[in-house]
Formats: sequence, structure tokens, C-alpha cells
Amino acid sequence: MFTTRPTLQGTFGMVSSTHWLASQSAMAVLEDGGNAFDAAVAAGFVLHVVEPHLCGPAGEVPMILAPAGGPVRVLCGQGPAPAGASIEHYTGLGLELVPGTGPLAAAVPGAFDAWMTLLRDHGTKRLADVLKYAIGYAEDGHAPVERVGETVESVRELFETEWTDSAALYLPGGEPPAPGRLFKNPALAATWRRLISEAEAAAGADRAAQIDAARKAWREGFVAEALVAAAARPTMDTSGKRHTGTLTAADLAAYEATYEDPVTYDWNGWTLCKAGPWSQGPVFLQQLALLPDDLAYGTPEYVHTLIEGSKLAMADREAWYGDAADVPLDTLLSDGYNAGRRALIGEGASYELRPGSPDGRTPRLSEHTTTVAAGGAGFDALGLAGTGAGEPTVAKDGTTRGDTCHLDIVDRWGNMAAATPSGGWLQSNPVIPELGFPLGTRLQMAWLDEGLPNSLTPGRRPRTTLTPSLALRDGVPVLAFGTPGGDQQDQWSVHFFLAVALRERVRGGLDLQGAIDAPNWHQDSFPGSFYPRAMLPGSVTVEARIGAEVIEELRRRGHEVSVGEPWSEGRLCAVARDPQTGVLSAAANPRGMQGYAVGR
Repeated sequence: MFTTRPTLQGTFGMVSSTHWLASQSAMAVLEDGGNAFDAAVAAGFVLHVVEPHLCGPAGEVPMILAPAGGPVRVLCGQGPAPAGASIEHYTGLGLELVPGTGPLAAAVPGAFDAWMTLLRDHGTKRLADVLKYAIGYAEDGHAPVERVGETVESVRELFETEWTDSAALYLPGGEPPAPGRLFKNPALAATWRRLISEAEAAAGADRAAQIDAARKAWREGFVAEALVAAAARPTMDTSGKRHTGTLTAADLAAYEATYEDPVTYDWNGWTLCKAGPWSQGPVFLQQLALLPDDLAYGTPEYVHTLIEGSKLAMADREAWYGDAADVPLDTLLSDGYNAGRRALIGEGASYELRPGSPDGRTPRLSEHTTTVAAGGAGFDALGLAGTGAGEPTVAKDGTTRGDTCHLDIVDRWGNMAAATPSGGWLQSNPVIPELGFPLGTRLQMAWLDEGLPNSLTPGRRPRTTLTPSLALRDGVPVLAFGTPGGDQQDQWSVHFFLAVALRERVRGGLDLQGAIDAPNWHQDSFPGSFYPRAMLPGSVTVEARIGAEVIEELRRRGHEVSVGEPWSEGRLCAVARDPQTGVLSAAANPRGMQGYAVGR
């Protein structure tokens, strides 16, 4: 089969990420004797430097970890709502939705502590060893990808008139970062150098103690002081007003990343592992549970069935997922419940949001969803069209939608990791000049309606779209994968996984690159997770390569089909390990000419 790139194979180590510099930095750590977890931390911090429009240190990161010979675990780097982030506080300001930008949307930053926890508990390298790559690219510069400058240009007016500290970094001399010119972030490099210095001074030569000292400096030291001061500054946000945030020193001091068991589902000999319903991860599993047994890959019926199943799973996400209530997950993944839901998939396209009633419960949805007219014109009017590639979008009213990054790594010992770092985007909050990065905006994903599973609740995590994946065969981890893309993540990932599981193998292993290259699509018939929380009933966006037969049949069935560019849907990364032979594999998304896999 022809693919854009080969599926890489080797026995030493494999890395796939959304930026080639992160992939190669991770590989350098493996070459230096580090394991997959050391390499993941190095890559994560490089992504903060080279994809600042997609992730940052004050954002968040969920990870799925499979230590060789050990149990699969989820490491949650999603911070909760601050103690002062109550619904009453926001509605008292006259708000119906959490703003999409500004400090009011900032959760407690979770990414840094999660990376440090991973390094301490599963890595072998010192803090300075894994941060040196990010420090080098921030201090000495790197040639940025086109999207960085395009994102900065889209918020130029905001930067120049309101967020002037951001303009100082990203519009020096009035020019945004551009390919072929070195872009530097000396303040970020200085932050990491100071953190390392303070950690080494406090802990001496003890590796784990150094890492904990760095965590303390973040939570209670100079980083915390700067983060709290930034949250307290009145800042223009998407509401059109200046607000201060709710993040306090006590919120930062109390936060620690946590481990938990993955949610799993068995399907045709595979066991799929996802983060819990504080993420959208179980949506992936529900879509598998809804599949009929006799579906032929790639046919119009196949695509229609997946689209309709995705609508049902996403409707359940809206009604039942969140960290502010008990989620009836066992029922949502049960055979009986999904048999009933599967019967709702008819010959034609559905336009209603149809959550189920697990255990007889009555579903309840937010009253503040924006329903946009079908046919695509509604999204154009909001300025949110063209989001298929998963990159940040800036609407005509200044609304910004960020996206994310992804990385997967497997090493020669069989350790495997999948991580989806996100948040803290350059367009989310003003740059904190003494640190070189902004706060995040993950609270925009929580509702200001009372009594919903995803209602804004102090101390609870806003439901996130971030959703890495890990799959086992016969109880052994064999595949780690994931993608950026917000609400599309657990649509694109399902399509990728089924292309791996249902299609031919290559070179004696999984056809990872062929599955990534396969034509992809997504639907928008549910409330979006990002401000302004719009939904577009009946809308399906497909890559032109999917073929005229599929497009025509979907339209005949009543889907509002938008045909995107041939390579516009999905940004998957993946690594694999054959437990019988020890052969490792990797592949990366060619869309956007940015993601790369490396290995040997």
C-alpha cells in the first residue's frame, strides 16, 4: 500500500509527536540511556517552546503510562477549578458562560506537576538532563512553524492594545514569528534555569529530591508568585470586559498530579485504555460499544454508522460526563445499554441531541448551548469554520479556540507512554513577562448551570477534551496513540484505531502510517467544549479523498456534508510494540507538515 511515509520499525526506541524537534529531542534522551518516560518529559517541555500556540507549562496534560511489566495507569495533569471559582462568582459578574480567554478561565495549572511526577516516579534522568533541550530552543532560538506566526497575527490587535506583554514577546518590532528566522524566548529559558538552580541548591545531588524541590518552587516559590499576580491583573477577555481571575497561592500550593486506573473496554481481542469521564476518553469506548458486528471498513454504510454512533456517544458525554457528579460509567459501557442505543441508528442522519437514560436517570443539558443553522453558514458567521485540522482558530469577534499537541513513546525495555499536553496557549492569556508563558483557560469547558456533571465547581476538574489512548492485546500493551483536535480527538482516534484493527498489516506489524493517512472526518452535532459552546446539528466534515461515492451517499441520507481539503482531518501520532518479537513501530501525521516519527 502507498503511504505518505513508511511505518518505521526498529528495536531500540520509537517516538512520534506533533513536532519534529520534540520527537528528535525525545530520541536524543533515549540515545543517552534514558527510558520512555524521561524522553516524554523532554519532549513535553520542547513542545511548550516550539508549539506555544498549542500548549504551555501552565496548561494541562493527561497521560497513559504502561511501565514494562507493570499495570497501565493514568497520570492526571488536569488542575481543578480554584476555590474561588464558584458559579455564583461568575454569574454575579453577569456571565452566562466562562470566558474563552483571560484569567477568569484559568484552572489550577496541572501540566508542570504532572511532568515532574512522571520524571520522579518513572524516569531515570535528572531535571537538568531533560530540560536542556527546551532551554536550548528557548534561549538560542528555533525556526517556528507557520502556524505560530499565523496565530499571533490573528490576535495582533488584542496584543497591541491590551496584552502588551504578549506583544513584546511575539511581535518584536511589530513582526510575528516567521519560518526561517530564529525565534527566542529568553524569559522561559531563564525560568527553567532558575528552577533547576533552586532545586539543586535545596536538594543536593538526590535526583528525586531535586524534582520535588522544583515542584515546590512551582507551587510555592517564585513561579507561584508570578502566576498569582498574573491572575489578579484585570485582563480583557472574550466577554469584552476586563476581569481578574480566582487563582490563589493556596490553590497552587494544594495541587498535586494524581494517578488513577484507566477506564477500559474489550473489543474484538483488544483492550482499550482511556482516562476517566473527567476527560472525554470514554466517548471512544462508547463508540466501539455501539458498533455492529458486520460492518465493512470504508463503505458508505461504515462511515454513516460511525457518524451516528459518535452523535450518540457525544450526547451522553454532554449529559453524563464530568467531575462534579458520579458518572454511571459501568452502565454507559454495558452491552444492554448500548444495544438499546444502537437501535437508534437509522438509515438517515439524525439532527437531535439524544442522550440516553442510564439506570433510568433523566438526562439534563445546559441551557446555554448555541445551536447554529445547518449547512456550514452558521459556523462561518461565528468565524469558527475551517477547524478540521485542529489548529487554533480565532473568530471574527476575537474569540480564540486553542488546540493541543500529542506524543507517544516506546523504548527497548517495553515502557510505553501516550500524552496529550495542551492549554496555556499564547492566545489564551497575556504572557507573564518574568516567566515567558501565560496562564491557561480550561475552565471555559465547565458550565455555569447548576447541577450538571460538568458544572463549574471549586476543587473539581473541568471536563477536558484531552484524551490519549493505549491498547493491549492479551493483556500486554501494544499500541499508544492520540491526536490534537479538541472535540474531534475521540472521533479521529476511533477512525484511526479501526483502520489499524480492521485493515491489513505491513512488514509483519500494524499498518500505523496507513491508518494515519486514511481519509478522516468529524461531526459537530453536539455542544462544543470551547467558548461559545456552539453545536451544528447534522454537520459532517470529510476530507475530499474519502471519495464521491461516500459523499453522495451521506448526503442522500440527509447529512449536511462539508468537503474539506484532501489532507485536513486528523493529526494522529502512534507507536507500537510486538510483544512476541520486540519489534517497535511508529508513524506520524503528514497533515500540516509538522508531525514526525523517529526511531531505530
